[in-house]
Amino acid sequence: MKKPTFVLPDSATWMNSFRFEIPIKIRYCETDMLGHVNNVSYFMYFEQGRIEYFENLGLIESLFSNQYVSVVADLECQYLAQLYLKDQMKLRVKVAEIGRSSMDVQYAIVVEDRLKAAGRGNIVLVDTATGKSTPIPETAREAISTFEGRSF
Repeated sequence: MKKPTFVLPDSATWMNSFRFEIPIKIRYCETDMLGHVNNVSYFMYFEQGRIEYFENLGLIESLFSNQYVSVVADLECQYLAQLYLKDQMKLRVKVAEIGRSSMDVQYAIVVEDRLKAAGRGNIVLVDTATGKSTPIPETAREAISTFEGRSF
């Protein structure tokens, strides 16, 4: 059974839609005995990239504070090709959609302009006092829209 994809309309166009990219050094402890990057490591890369994306936009205080916390509601990875210890990996991150209290964040793991893995996840902003979802601040919404070059 083929799973629907979010890599649309095609992988090249989708990869070129990202405006944020960071290098990630693969550590030995993230690999298995054959030198492949372990499947759980991809999720650590996604988290690192997501935090650096928000830091780059100056949104840490808006989305992570005593009042609010961003919670991962779902997270998926499509493994497309193997990663190895010595690969010069780059991680691309973008916000694809913003809802009232959540956003869909997408990730592209790239080595030498080749897509090795694609990921996406839904992040929900939660009020720490109530434990309930809360609207994404307008300032955060505007910063993301400006950076991504589109309105949500």
